[in-house]
Amino acid sequence: MKLILMTRPDFFVEESQIITALFDEGLELLHVRKPESEPVYSERLLSLIPDNYHKNIVVHDHFYLKGEYGLKGIHLNARNTQLPHNYKGHISCSCQNADELKERVRSFDYVFLSSLFDATREEQFSVQKLNEMANNKLIGRKVMAFGNVDIDNMPLVKSLGFGGAVILGDLWNRFNIHTNRDYKEMITHFRKLRRLAE
Repeated sequence: MKLILMTRPDFFVEESQIITALFDEGLELLHVRKPESEPVYSERLLSLIPDNYHKNIVVHDHFYLKGEYGLKGIHLNARNTQLPHNYKGHISCSCQNADELKERVRSFDYVFLSSLFDATREEQFSVQKLNEMANNKLIGRKVMAFGNVDIDNMPLVKSLGFGGAVILGDLWNRFNIHTNRDYKEMITHFRKLRRLAE
């Protein structure tokens, strides 16, 4: 199962160092999602990540960065719904329910199904509903679980047959951008997540 890391929505000083360390530890894919940010800040972040990891990065905004930095691809979302003119390459998108998933999964390299473990959407994505979706072959290798995925529910995500898990808070919440300078706890936790994904 793929392990995908989503960036925090804000930028911070140690971000490029942490991302590089996670790539060094075996991170497969990074999704750079910085809503309503100026492109210059994303450019700066990308320029601080070693070039050999750019092929493992997907952007959610400022799609021109894909070509400029040799990135893996782009991700369509509610803010950016259209492909750039003459775009060629990797495309992923977000789906909010089973109907969107059915409609989109064949047209994209992979899709995010979100927000799975959100208490406000429990009825829509209960374990029973997810099992039904898995039994109906809606969940498969091109569907990535997104939304409060953590070390406790990773085994469930894997057992349901998701192709990957998108990690956000479970990792980034282990580093306080205002007080921490050491990110060893993040690296240790990432190793545990990676083992669970294998």
